Formats: sequence, C-alpha cells, structure tokens
Amino acid sequence: MIATHFLDLLYLLGGLSFVLGLKMLSHPDTARRGNILAAIGMALAVAGTLFFHPSADTFSEEERQMKLILLYSALAVGGFIGWRAAYKVKMTSMPQMVSLFNGLGGGCAALLAVAELKLQFDHSGHPEAAGLILVLFTLFFGSVSLTGSLLAFAKLEDLVKDSAITLPRHTIFNLGLLAIILGLIGYTVWGAGHAGMTWGLILFAVALVYGFSFVAPIGGADMPVVISVLNSCTGLTAAAAGIIYDNLVMLVGGILVGASGSILTVLMCKAMNRSLANVLVGSFGGTVSGAAKGPGDQTVKEISLTDSAVLLNYSASVVIVPGYGLAVAQAQKICKELDTLLEANGVDVKYAVHPVAGRMPGHMNVLLAEADVPYTKLYDLEEANDFIKKADVAIIIGANDVVNPAALDDASSPIYGMPVLEVWEAKNVIVMKRSMKSGYAGIDNPLFYHARTKMLFGDAKDTLQKLVAEVKAL
Repeated sequence: MIATHFLDLLYLLGGLSFVLGLKMLSHPDTARRGNILAAIGMALAVAGTLFFHPSADTFSEEERQMKLILLYSALAVGGFIGWRAAYKVKMTSMPQMVSLFNGLGGGCAALLAVAELKLQFDHSGHPEAAGLILVLFTLFFGSVSLTGSLLAFAKLEDLVKDSAITLPRHTIFNLGLLAIILGLIGYTVWGAGHAGMTWGLILFAVALVYGFSFVAPIGGADMPVVISVLNSCTGLTAAAAGIIYDNLVMLVGGILVGASGSILTVLMCKAMNRSLANVLVGSFGGTVSGAAKGPGDQTVKEISLTDSAVLLNYSASVVIVPGYGLAVAQAQKICKELDTLLEANGVDVKYAVHPVAGRMPGHMNVLLAEADVPYTKLYDLEEANDFIKKADVAIIIGANDVVNPAALDDASSPIYGMPVLEVWEAKNVIVMKRSMKSGYAGIDNPLFYHARTKMLFGDAKDTLQKLVAEVKAL
C-alpha cells in the first residue's frame, strides 16, 4: 500500500513537471530549464514504475528478474540511441528527428493497444463496448501516427518523392480506407464476438496502411502542419493509453501533447489562411508546380558583395528574413555576426519570421536562438509586415515560398490567399539563394524579377562570411 501511494506521488510530480516544463518552453530564456524539468519528471515516472508498480507482486521471482533485465536492457539501448541521435543531429535535420521520434511514440501506443486487446479477449471472451472502443481508438491513431510520421520523415529527408507514391484520386482512396476502418471498429465491437482479436489485428494492418496513405499526397509547404497533426495524434493515443491503464502521468503527458499539437495545427492553418480539411486533402506543395507571371520576359538583376555591404552598412533599418536555406548552410551564427556589425554601425536590424518558415513549426526561431539572436528581435507576420514598409533593405536568406507575392496577386497560384512577408514593400530587396530554383512547394517566385529585387547567388554561409568581411572593410 505504501509503495502504491509513493508511486502515485511520483506520477503526480512527473505530471506537474510536464505542465511547468511546457510553460517554460514558451520563452527562449527558460526553454532549456523547462526541457530539463520535463525530462526529470519523466525519469521519476519511469523509476516509479520500475520499482513501485504493484503489478510486480503478481510475478514469481524468476519472472520478475527476467522482466527487469528486459526493461533495463530496453532503457539502456533506447536511452543510448536517443542521446546519440540528439547529440549528433543537425538543426537542418531536426524536423526529421521530431517526425521519427513522434512516430515511435505512436507505434508504442499502438503496440500497447494490441497487448491490451489480447488481454481483454483472453480474460472475458468479449469485453465491454466502452473499453473496447477506447482500445481500438488507441490502436487506430497510434498506427496512423507511426506510418504517417515515418513517411513524413522520408519526405523531409528526400528519400521519397510525392509523385512516386500518390495515386490518382488519392483523396477518394483515403476516404474509402477511413470508411473501412470505421466499419472494422464497429464490427469488432458489436459483431465479431470471440473472433474480435483477429478483426482487431486486421484493423491494425489497415490503419498502418491508412497512416502511410494519409500523408502520401501531402508535401512541400504543408509539412509543418502534417507534423503538428501527427504529433497531436500521438498525444491523443498516449492519453487514451493512460485511461486504459489508469496511469496519471501518461494521461497528463498525452493531454498536453495532444492539446499543444492541436493548437499548433490551428495556428499553422491560420498562418496559411487555409482550413485543416483543405490542408489534409489539398496536396499543396507536393505535386503542384506553378509558374511565375512571364518569367521569360523579365530580367533578373544581380548585386555584388561590395554593393550589398555598402547598401546594408549605410541603411537606417534592415530586415532579415531567414528560411530553410539558412538552416541548410548552417549560417545562423554568421548571420548573427552580420547583425552585430550592422548594429554597431547604427543600423536597426530586425528579423521577420514567418510561422511556417522551415520544415516544422518554430524551426527558424530555434535556429536563431542557437546563434544567440535575442528573442525580442524576432517578429511574427503581422508585426513584420508593418515595419518592412519602412525598412531600407529586406535581405532574404534562403526563404522562398513565405515571400512569394503570387500568394496575394495570382489567383491561379496554389498558395493564393496564404499570408506572406511582403518584403517587396521595402525600399531595396536582396535575395540570397544558390540558384533560381523554386522552393519546397515547387512554385516559381515572381519576387526574383521584381523591380526592387537584386539577387546575390551562392551558398548562404560562404556568401555571408564574405559579406561580413566586406562590411568590416568599409
């Protein structure tokens, strides 16, 4: 009895640490401490389960020793893999790691649901409908999170192309799969009888296929939203598993992940001025390739490093717009050095960060925080557009789709209606890119041909290093 109460106390402390840790993650100054606090809470919950869970009393000594060996081995192997992955991963690959870890969490919940399904049918022949629905709910969403996240990882890593895995009328195919899944859930609960375990495994297999098919037509600029949706699914499955096992820490953690993922999904959709349904069935950014208005009839103007340095150094205000190209080149620290140099010369430097810049929500914010860029210098969409109009120079470093004017004036564009950073309103625009290639959404950008735009071609890190040297030489 004392052990049970102590376990409940550890779970309570773990749940509280999750809540406080999530709160602290809302600001860069406290984010690191919040992450550590949440990790400590999870360590307390795991330790409590290992040493004080009452189920250990039902095993013989030999069974208990074997199960402890398996648990400690799994903790050691998984902990080492997680630590090594987090230590080695680059910021450019952070979205892939998030997708992979999120998928593993969903897979874990799905396997727990399979185990619980077997227990329920073994013990009672046919379990109660309410409990069975909860288990099948966990099985379904966990499976979708597993295969969907793995495919998202493969897309982000450029291991697969959208055109290779997308079927004609893919949305109708997905709706058909979803109808089959709902039918399987209903039949398993109310019609399968003692064969429910078999039908539950069939549901498991179909749900795995659906998770893969669900993400298949979605690509490009919608990947941040997909990651948020799948993250929310994993949270919901963890919360449902917490209810199944009457586990407080799983319930609290799952609710926090599910709620935060849902809120983030809504914010991402708002940032793109699109409904969630439109995102999930629109295939935006993966298979569509638009064209800029008359690119063959327009001229691209280039600017030299020396002219760029002079223009930036003698401006009153400069707006830096970071994009995925900045992350790929690992150029955030050099960008901060340029920022510091310009500020020392009396230039007001701000950063305009679009909500869906990069490959996942908050990607650019984390990237710039890594380079010690003050959080107060980062501005979101609406605030940024206000001061861009007054800026002498807007310098775009690796961004593309989030600064595309076609979103405002080309009704035929796939991104039409999406709020973007209106960098062309600045007096001068410098676009730093490797080439004229379109962005992740596969859509040409008329900004490159704008009268105020000048292109500075090259790798972002190398070009910024040379630009810093030019500014120092002035």
